[in-house]
Amino acid sequence: MQLDTMDREYIHSGHVGCPGCGAAIAMRFVLKALGEKTIMVMPACCWSIIAGPYPQSALKIPMLHAAFETGGAVASGVRAALDVKGDAETTVVAWAGDGGTFDIGFQALSGAVERNENFLYVCYDNEAYMNTGVQRSSSTPYGAWTTTTPGRQWKRLRKKNIVEALVAHRIHYAATANIAYPEDLMGKAARARTMTGSRFLHIFASCPTGWRLPSEMSVKIARMAVQTNIFPLYEVEDGVRYTINFMPKGYLVNEYFRLQGRFKHLTDEDLAEIQEMVDEDWNLLLRKAGVAPA
Repeated sequence: MQLDTMDREYIHSGHVGCPGCGAAIAMRFVLKALGEKTIMVMPACCWSIIAGPYPQSALKIPMLHAAFETGGAVASGVRAALDVKGDAETTVVAWAGDGGTFDIGFQALSGAVERNENFLYVCYDNEAYMNTGVQRSSSTPYGAWTTTTPGRQWKRLRKKNIVEALVAHRIHYAATANIAYPEDLMGKAARARTMTGSRFLHIFASCPTGWRLPSEMSVKIARMAVQTNIFPLYEVEDGVRYTINFMPKGYLVNEYFRLQGRFKHLTDEDLAEIQEMVDEDWNLLLRKAGVAPA
C-alpha cells in the first residue's frame, strides 16, 4: 500500500456513528484503498444511518441505498449499467453488515457470485443486528448475549463461516481483514480493486455499543480477536489457494471474552469449550493452507 493513500479522506466529518464504531473505521480504510472511482451500494445496515438520509451523505463518493436483501442484486445492476456506458474504471462495491450478508442478503450474494458478477462485496461484521437493537444473527458467536438470546438463553450455536460459504462458490477472491490491522486491510482492498469478477472482503468491525465494551477498547478488542485465533487473517483464491497473512501468538480466548459484557455470563467451563472450538477451527485452516500446526 502506497503511503500517499494516508492523505486521502473520503468520509466527511460529522457522521453519526457511535463512539468507537468499528464499521466507521473499516469504511475509512477501505475507501482510502479504493479511491474516488467507486460507487457504493448500501443495503439496510448501521451504515445506512451513519451515512445520513438522502440527499445528505457522509461519503465523498456516489452511494445508492438498497433494500436489506438486495445488496448483491443491486450491485450487479449497477455494474451492468456502467458496462453499458463503457465505464470499466469505476469499482462497484456492495457494503453490508453481517445481517445483510450472512442472513437476509445471502441469497442475492450467492446468486451474484455464482454468476461471477464483477464487483467487490464488503461485509463489515459486528456480529449482530446492531442497527435495530443488538439482535442475534448467524454471525453472532457461540456464547454471546443479544436481545434475542437473553439471560440463560445465550447463543449456543457456532458462528457461520461466511468465507468458507463463499469459497464453496469458487469465488475468485475472498479474504478476511480487521480494523486493527489497517495495512493488511487496505492492501486487500487495493488488491481486490485490480481484479475482475466477484470478490469478497470480510472485515471484523467491533461494536462497543452492542458488545458492552468501552469505546476506547474498540481497536484493542479487534486486535485480540486475531491474536487469539478467533478471527484469523487469510485469503483464498479461486476457492482452493489459501494464504494465512498473519501468524498470531495464540493467546487464550478468555483474555478476549472477559473484556466484553456480552460474554460476562460465561463460566470457566464454557470458555474451555469455546477454546476447543477455536483451536479446532484454527488447525483446520492451517491444514487448508498447507501449514503444519505449531
